[in-house]
Amino acid sequence: QVQLVESGGGLVQAGGSLRLSCAASGNIFIINTMGWYRQAPGKQRELVATITRGGSTNYADSVKGRFTISRHDAKNTVYLQMNSLKPEDTAVYYCNAEAPLDAMEYWGKGTLITVSS
Repeated sequence: QVQLVESGGGLVQAGGSLRLSCAASGNIFIINTMGWYRQAPGKQRELVATITRGGSTNYADSVKGRFTISRHDAKNTVYLQMNSLKPEDTAVYYCNAEAPLDAMEYWGKGTLITVSS
C-alpha cells in the first residue's frame, strides 16, 4: 500500500505562483511514475503532469511552459511548481502514483487551488 498526502493548495491571484507537494509513504519502492491530475467543477479529471522514476516528464498542453514537475526520491516527494496561474487552472489537484508491478494506482485526497481574476 502507498499513501499520498498533498499540500500547498490555496487561493492565488491570476499571474501568481504556487507550489504543490505530495509526500508518499508506505511501500514506496513499488512506485514508478508519479503525477498530478486536476478536476475542475463540472469537468472530468485530467492529467496535468507526470514524472517517471528516471526523470522523464510529460505535461498537458495547457500547462506547458508554466508548470514544472519534479521529484525528490530521497524525500519520497513530488512537486508541482505552478507559475503564471490562470483562472482556468482553478481545480482540485490530485497526486497520483503508479505501481506497475502491482498493477495498482494510488491517489491522494486532493488539494484545492483557486485562481482569482
